[in-house]
Amino acid sequence: MKTRIVWIVSIAFSLICALCVFGCHTVEGAGRDIERGGEAIQDAVN
Repeated sequence: MKTRIVWIVSIAFSLICALCVFGCHTVEGAGRDIERGGEAIQDAVN
């Protein structure tokens, strides 16, 4: 029983870590896309 709890906690921790890593990359990519959009608008205005 104790081994099963350790296994479940390990899997949950691994999934949370993976989601955090992928989330950071997603936010970073979205930030770059928004920045490029802003630059395109500035170029169009100029």
